Amino acid sequence: MIIFKKLSWRNFLSTGDNAIEVILNKTPATLIVGSNGAGKSTLLDALSFALFGKPHRNITKPQLLNSINQKNCVVTADFDIGNLEFRIVRGIKPNIFEIWQNGVMLNQESHSRDYQKLLESNILKLNHKSFHQIVVLGSNNFTPFMQLGQWTRREVIEDLLDIGIFTKMNVLLKERQGKMKDSILELDSLLMITQEKISLQNKHLDELKRIDRINSLKMQNEIATLESEISDRNVSIKQLQGKYDLEYAPAVADLRKEKVKHTQLSSYGTQIKSNLDRMNKEVTFYSGHSVCPTCQQAIDDDFKHTKTEACSLQITALSDGYTKLQSNVSEVQNSIHMAELKLAEMVSLNNDINSNLNYIRALQGRISTLLISASAAQNSSATLGSGTKLAEVNLKTLEDELGKLTIRKSEQLEERTYNNVVEELLKDTGIKTKVIRQYLPMINKYVNNYLGVLDFFVSFTLDESFNEIIKSRHRDEFSYNSFSEGEKQRIDLALIFTWRQIAKMKNSTNTNLLILDETFDSSMDIAGVDNLLKILNTLKNEQTNIFVISHKADLLDDKFPAKLEFQRANNFSKMIEH
Repeated sequence: MIIFKKLSWRNFLSTGDNAIEVILNKTPATLIVGSNGAGKSTLLDALSFALFGKPHRNITKPQLLNSINQKNCVVTADFDIGNLEFRIVRGIKPNIFEIWQNGVMLNQESHSRDYQKLLESNILKLNHKSFHQIVVLGSNNFTPFMQLGQWTRREVIEDLLDIGIFTKMNVLLKERQGKMKDSILELDSLLMITQEKISLQNKHLDELKRIDRINSLKMQNEIATLESEISDRNVSIKQLQGKYDLEYAPAVADLRKEKVKHTQLSSYGTQIKSNLDRMNKEVTFYSGHSVCPTCQQAIDDDFKHTKTEACSLQITALSDGYTKLQSNVSEVQNSIHMAELKLAEMVSLNNDINSNLNYIRALQGRISTLLISASAAQNSSATLGSGTKLAEVNLKTLEDELGKLTIRKSEQLEERTYNNVVEELLKDTGIKTKVIRQYLPMINKYVNNYLGVLDFFVSFTLDESFNEIIKSRHRDEFSYNSFSEGEKQRIDLALIFTWRQIAKMKNSTNTNLLILDETFDSSMDIAGVDNLLKILNTLKNEQTNIFVISHKADLLDDKFPAKLEFQRANNFSKMIEH
């Protein structure tokens, strides 16, 4: 139960810097009087602004600030819920919104709208409309229950019966179902993509295996070709080696023999040439000298002739021998040249043999590589080749992923089925309707009891859609709008007292506060006033604090144990307690 204890305000509407404070749980019933514009209805606006951030009457937020001071507007409401003490502080210029619990201010990090939601949903457990259906009656700017739309009526009843939580649960469930729908669609898309990937991977794997088979056949053909080429090369090497062995040794022997002969002939030629030079010098000497240059003796002419003739004969013999020798040297050189040409051919032949041997080794290496690949391909399908093995690993991964996606989709479909059942229960036609059906007979009973106390004898019934059925004693059916303003007010009174009884039963929406704003000043006759006072007197014993705002101080003055009078002085409102 909410026990409102105190409400204070300053620089709010017509109130100035001097704050006005009202103790809300001081007396069972309090009369609030004052002239028009004195500020007696400010209590309603201040309480509504403190709790919900908006006034009770149709006033904009800037208009709530005192037009003279234009700053430091602060409204404070104190109340208890169970063992918890709360204080709500709101202000304008500067803007203030604070919720205090047991002297500690609650976290304000969240957005102010979330802060207000915390106050309404977790603390008050009432919204603006429901609060005023329970607490306030009779203001010209207030919309009675019977003048609310069908959906708004339902919201009020749901708050009173504490079943609004089912609506919130349904909203959350719908959001969850929406996310789940998106998730299932995403899973369907992933499943389709994964299945397509598996199909493509299978095709790719089949193609790789086909290529492996083709490659295997190619390897076999290539090995056969290489072996045939090696055989041909071996034949060539054998032929070249035979020719090399047959011609190389004689060519080398001939070359050595001719080089020795060439060396000997060259030595002979050098000796002959030396002797020729010596003989020619002697002939030249004897021809040009008559006296010996050494001993200075005369050289005999016969001696000179004899020497000269002997030398000439030797020169002739030596020249003939040198000519023959040069002919032999030329022949030897020609033999050497021919032998060297033959050796050059042998070197080329040897290079061909080595080239063939190197090529055979390369072919044998290629055959070894092909044989290893072929052996690996034949041993296991898991080792078909790096490409095929990788494709099989990828295929296994995709199949595992498909299995996980299928399980996830199955789980989500199962959860969606459960949620569909829960959603049916949370709909307006589900649990809430069952709860409302249980309370409707009690609601109708209370309404008719209060209508009887107010001397309005009709049969009033609300159906499950919260449409009214009103029957007279003659069983004629009427609607709310069929009655006069005074009769409508009796119905409104009966409903607000009924809501308070239901709230008291539910406890979480029950409150000690009841405010009647000019209810006695409207189209209610004296009998109706007396009957309303009877009802109010019964509430005094039920931990209820009643505030009646009225112009009829003379009529009601002696009916209430306490009175608050609002006056206007120097353009500011003030309150006087009597």
